[in-house]
Amino acid sequence: MSELAIIGGTGALDLFESSEERGMDTPWGVPSAPAVRVGFGRAEAWFLARHGRPHRIPPHRINYRANIDGLKRLGVKRVIAINAVGGIDAALEPGSLVVPDQLIDYTWGRSHTFGDDEESPLLHVEFAHPFADRLRAGLLDAGRSAGIGLKDGGCMAVTQGPRLETAAEIARLARDGCSVVGMTGMPEAVLAREAGLDYASLCVVANPAAGLEREPISLEEIERVLATAMLDVRRLFGKLAV
Repeated sequence: MSELAIIGGTGALDLFESSEERGMDTPWGVPSAPAVRVGFGRAEAWFLARHGRPHRIPPHRINYRANIDGLKRLGVKRVIAINAVGGIDAALEPGSLVVPDQLIDYTWGRSHTFGDDEESPLLHVEFAHPFADRLRAGLLDAGRSAGIGLKDGGCMAVTQGPRLETAAEIARLARDGCSVVGMTGMPEAVLAREAGLDYASLCVVANPAAGLEREPISLEEIERVLATAMLDVRRLFGKLAV
């Protein structure tokens, strides 16, 4: 049984060779999709499509608790999240891969803890460093082995979605010290911490964030960039030592 899981967008499943599929049920409800066993290089992992299959669940409606708890019940101990993000740092061109070391949560109304009723223990987890150092180092090592220049570090802003941000909001995130912006990193990261799972993010920069280019953000261009960048993601996982 694999101790590693990959959580990504539905299209990310196409990066890997898949075999067994496992349905899951949890006290928190049903996860976004069944877990699929995937292979890469000489390794294997469980893959979970966080937006469902087909892609239908918006970021603020994902059952993050069921996703994390379901993976833990499969024996998972480490989670790598693939997150499509906008680039706030001007040095991050579309297609760049980033392994962030910090995050700021701007979401609201999401279920952020397992300790949410009288029957569950109240949890005050340490979260100063939200991403597991060893897992981050593994991603960076894999990038070097694959000849891919990953950006080591940076702060991921997590916004509510599903709309993209305004130019003023991006300017605020830049003042806050954020280098990329996505919609799904929280509460996924903190729930993994509560569940005792190591967690790291591999961010794929799909576009410059709002207001950083003269032209409006094009969803067609985002899809084109992601299709190319995911080839690098596949090469990276082929070198991942798990």
